Amino acid sequence: MYLAKILDRHRAAAQSDSRRLSQLIDEAKTVAPTRGFIQRLRDDSLHQLAVIAEIKRRSPSKGVLREGVDASDLARTYESGSASCLSVLTDDVSFGGSVDDLLQARVATALPVLRKDFTVSELDVCDARIMGADCVLLIAAALSQPELVAFHQLAIEIGLDVLVETHDETEVERALLAGATMIGVNQRDLVTFQVDHERAVRMASVIPIGVIRVAESGVRDANDAQSLRDAGYDAVLVGESLVVSNDPASVIASLRVTTTKN
Repeated sequence: MYLAKILDRHRAAAQSDSRRLSQLIDEAKTVAPTRGFIQRLRDDSLHQLAVIAEIKRRSPSKGVLREGVDASDLARTYESGSASCLSVLTDDVSFGGSVDDLLQARVATALPVLRKDFTVSELDVCDARIMGADCVLLIAAALSQPELVAFHQLAIEIGLDVLVETHDETEVERALLAGATMIGVNQRDLVTFQVDHERAVRMASVIPIGVIRVAESGVRDANDAQSLRDAGYDAVLVGESLVVSNDPASVIASLRVTTTKN
């Protein structure tokens, strides 16, 4: 329900966008080099679980998570807690995010940044690079296979890393066929927005060794982090539990469990 409405809105906006793709590609290729999102996760996950800390103002299911979020301050707090990377929601209607949030977070820290949004066109891919993101999110459930392949290729061409989000084994296979080198398993059902805390553990084994594994949504505490690390994950993407915490830096530090990855 939530996903369909959000995608309809984004696809309608993409269809009315008259900008020329070739011009955006040229512009994207002139932007300063990225900070290496995948490489940072690969390095940080050698001995500890890496944490992608998310700046998220609200959600469709829970409404406002925290009033008065300052993207710069929150990003610096995440960095002080040893977050490896940032994720910034830029969807405005459903999540209260903005491009300004991403810009402010990136300027405030030295961390690589993921643009967390609903990418439905090649223009969206270029926009992510132009606004300063280091990585773009592609949601397998939201894209046809030709779109997933084309968007992934374009992202790599213009210098972006790509996180391909999946929810089941079929989507993991689709991600691999598209050339994904980093795959996320979202434990939140995008139809009901309910969280299945065991989904990522069950699916870890279908993601090949060498591909960066990211568990998304529903990571509550160090016990969850340990379970995911033991299952073979390199990183967790954590949003709500950090945004609502009185001490996000300490939460991040507690999630960086040190057990060697399988």
